[in-house]
Amino acid sequence: MKKVFRKLKRSKGVYRYLYYIIGILYIISLFFFVKSLLSLTGIETAIRIIFIIFFILYLILYLFINLLNLLRRKYKVVVITSIISFIFIIIFGITSYYINMIYNNLSNMTDSENLVYTSLLISMTDTEFANDSVLGMISDESEIEGNVLAHKLYSEEKLVNTIEEYNDYYAMLRDLYSGEIDAIFVPSNYVTLFNEEEEYQNIANVTKVLYKYSEERENQDLILTSNKTFEEPLTFLLLGVDSEDYGLNANAAFNGDTLMLITFNPDTLQTTMVSVPRDTYVPIACRNDAYAKINSAAAYGTTCVIDTVSNFLDVDIDYYVKINFKGVVELVDALGGIEVDVEAPTYNADAYDGMMCEQNSDRLFGENLVCVEPGWQTLNGEQALAYARNRHLYIGSDLDRIRHQQQVVEAIANKALGFSSVTNLQDILNAVSNNIATNMDINTILSGYSVIKNMVSNVLSGEDLLSINKAYLETYSLPVYVPSMGTTTSAQGYYEDSLEDIRHALKVTLGEESEEDIKTFSFSVNETYETYSPGKGLRQVRSNEVLPSFIGRTVTEAEEYCNSNGIMCNIEYVEPGSSHYNSSVNVGLIGDQSVPISTLVANISEITFYVSNSRVATSEEPTGDSSENEEDNETNEEDATDNTEEELPEIIEDMIF
Repeated sequence: MKKVFRKLKRSKGVYRYLYYIIGILYIISLFFFVKSLLSLTGIETAIRIIFIIFFILYLILYLFINLLNLLRRKYKVVVITSIISFIFIIIFGITSYYINMIYNNLSNMTDSENLVYTSLLISMTDTEFANDSVLGMISDESEIEGNVLAHKLYSEEKLVNTIEEYNDYYAMLRDLYSGEIDAIFVPSNYVTLFNEEEEYQNIANVTKVLYKYSEERENQDLILTSNKTFEEPLTFLLLGVDSEDYGLNANAAFNGDTLMLITFNPDTLQTTMVSVPRDTYVPIACRNDAYAKINSAAAYGTTCVIDTVSNFLDVDIDYYVKINFKGVVELVDALGGIEVDVEAPTYNADAYDGMMCEQNSDRLFGENLVCVEPGWQTLNGEQALAYARNRHLYIGSDLDRIRHQQQVVEAIANKALGFSSVTNLQDILNAVSNNIATNMDINTILSGYSVIKNMVSNVLSGEDLLSINKAYLETYSLPVYVPSMGTTTSAQGYYEDSLEDIRHALKVTLGEESEEDIKTFSFSVNETYETYSPGKGLRQVRSNEVLPSFIGRTVTEAEEYCNSNGIMCNIEYVEPGSSHYNSSVNVGLIGDQSVPISTLVANISEITFYVSNSRVATSEEPTGDSSENEEDNETNEEDATDNTEEELPEIIEDMIF
């Protein structure tokens, strides 16, 4: 060995140091290269192993053969192999950089294991807070910010105020606004959660923060876990985060206005997507299935939303994906724009000379207004976001906005794989990772490689990137009386047959049910052909009905209604002076009812109707014989029925759908 070292020292120093330097650089760069390759779990495993073995064997050969060449003073071979090795070193460096860039961007999309949760005590801006002020708090002990941290804030600030417990944020907000209570405990993102409701649009301006308490805790969203990979059918729930900033922090709030369920089958490359309108009236899973607008579930966290949507659509949801819609601007621009057929405004269409106009991503109007001509065109980021947000220029309002959002999502999906350079890919990944958060781990995300490879293969062979079914849930106007709020809210019912068709389509995509064969087909040159959309046009059975007014109607009508809806019917005859006596109706007719009109029928088990038993004569009392009075009664009943029906005008409904 000493003899070898002596011979090596006699070789020319420049070649000997070249051998040392290249060898060391090769070993270091190979280490990071191998580490990067091994991080790509599930991606071309055999090829990765072959590359690793090849470059390790090359290193061994380089070190051994060039050692012999130095000893024999064959410097030409040392130079040539060193140049080849240096090229490999450069390849290792570049490859490691881009693999790590992709890996880190994908890792950034995974929600943090721990989050900082914050509870705020807020009041109206004109309220003076004192020791005798009454505080509102959510009673559910599993509610982190509304209860657990609220109690800690109460203790931390040494408060002595009386606490009024609520099982609903909206009931608590109503009492705050009306002055029934003086302050309430809410999550730190309360403005985002509630300002889309018409009655709370000004919540940021009319409330102030009194106290704040924060604590790092285990991320409740990551309790939702799935072992599925992209190699098997998956279901995703997209949650829209309506942020005014680019980027998406780990604890970003979503307002429930964008709920899009996507089922995906990697074997058929088929996708079915359905958006649930924000005002759809459904049972809320985390509130003992009490009925409310589906977007209200967002106030109780991601778990509540996922459970509610899962129950509603009858599918298991594997993963959630939170998308910051302001980040759409960055993503679409990174893609070089997306191709969308912009729908012409259908409501107040002349407001902007027939163009679709919406505030910009900073929610600014005036000179910052973003306007787009109708028709097929390439939209930039600001235009795509404006189109996805706009609903006031369309008769269908939120329903039309849902269709536009689906258009934008589909256009982005079809364009995402069309990057033209590595730099373009990096811009796309940066935009995606900054504006998406998910409960998928990095290995699950990487398992999507094989799917992407199949998609690229489809594109190269001239086939579609994906087969996308866009489902539409048919809904109808459903004004509902909410006891906790003491008011009637504008909600949307849905058609059961439309929902069932969508459920079937979702399960067909997942391979859980088989697709029914179409045995008949008709075609007319006089009719416009429309692609089949699950759920669309099916409006036979309504999901819910609300209680009509029985004032001025007969006992027989009330009893028949109760019998047909499984409601216990009580009849009580009242005399003048009773709080339930109604002097404006004739004797023997219903003058009052114990359950308010527009109450959800599904929530009514018993009702009492109060019948006027006698009448106090007044100058306004109806005159004439009994037959005339009976005719008046019939007219009153018809008017009452007409008024009820006017709440759901069929003409407007037909225009919307």
